[in-house]
Amino acid sequence: MAAPKPESKFIELKPFTDEMVVNMGPQHPSTHGVLRLELKLDGEVVREAIPHIGYLHRCFEKHSENLSYPQIIPFTDRMDYIAAMNQNWGFCLAVEKLMAADEKKGFEVPERAEYLRVLICELNRIGSHLLSFGTYGMDIGAFTPFLYAFRDREKILLLFEKICGARLTYNYVRIGGVSRDMPPQFLDEVKEFIDYFEPKIDQYNSLLTDNEIFMERTTGVAVMDNAMAINYGITGPNLRGAGSQWDLRKDEPYSIYDRFDFDVAYGKEIPEIGAVLGDCWNRYKVRMDEMKESVRIIRQILEGDIPDGPIMAEMKAVRPPKGEIFFRSEAPRGELGFYIVSDGTPKPVRVRAKSPCFTALSALQELSRGLMVADIIAIIGSIDIVMGEVDR
Repeated sequence: MAAPKPESKFIELKPFTDEMVVNMGPQHPSTHGVLRLELKLDGEVVREAIPHIGYLHRCFEKHSENLSYPQIIPFTDRMDYIAAMNQNWGFCLAVEKLMAADEKKGFEVPERAEYLRVLICELNRIGSHLLSFGTYGMDIGAFTPFLYAFRDREKILLLFEKICGARLTYNYVRIGGVSRDMPPQFLDEVKEFIDYFEPKIDQYNSLLTDNEIFMERTTGVAVMDNAMAINYGITGPNLRGAGSQWDLRKDEPYSIYDRFDFDVAYGKEIPEIGAVLGDCWNRYKVRMDEMKESVRIIRQILEGDIPDGPIMAEMKAVRPPKGEIFFRSEAPRGELGFYIVSDGTPKPVRVRAKSPCFTALSALQELSRGLMVADIIAIIGSIDIVMGEVDR
């Protein structure tokens, strides 16, 4: 009699629906800093992308309570170290506004210093967007844009080195003015750079912006409409990529920006290439267009007459009156705000920084839901975050 056959151990496979958790980062080139993303996946589809931050936290706001106002300035350029000049300026603008509340302590920043501030910070805007353009291309798989961007950004860093002595955490703007005047022939060197650089923007567009593979990866991906951007407090190129024309330099002009003629770059719907308002491609394209507008502003400074005179306001000491202030400025990544509480002493009671990168990163969960893993890379590059500013 034959032995009975053993029962089959085969289990009928069901469609894969199990959730898989994958950690991306914190040490990952495409996270643009020490950011960890907890990806909950269904195969290649992203159910949720949860950002975990704090790996670069440097206690900027708490440190500020133990430092005098001028001593705080070098800490600001460690936040968004890609746009350190704009960070310095944003903090100084807030302190100057607070001091203006007391007629005895208020002062006017000299005209020459205002022109130098705009000149340097627009150069920094170009340098910041160049890094964004180059690293975004590398994220998507194009290495050549990275080489082109860093080649031309190097020329800006050499100018910064001449005027402030630093190449990374540049520190030039001071409360009441700037740290030093321009070296000889500095404006000639700026003009030489601008003449060289302006045609290069069209070259970048041919290289990456209009590249079919790049457009396939970015057009129509991770759409952030205007309402979503406003709900999350998104500002800067990420907001303008959704079609909004809001720019503090135009809508709430500070310093001498109201003297310059420039346009606000914003996103556009282009059906023939599949570009949708608020998608990755439009967020990227706004930064490319902004570089052209920064060139326009710099040309107007060079073609006009920068007034002679002092580069620092006359003041006895930086000791704002009792009170509080919030002031925001248009940094390359959006609206940078500083909230300061003063008790009338040389040290603030409280300093708080409102980071445009932090609000941009907060939208990542909603932007990435239902997309593919590869799209996460495209999203992070498009919102252009710097983790030093996110963590502060």
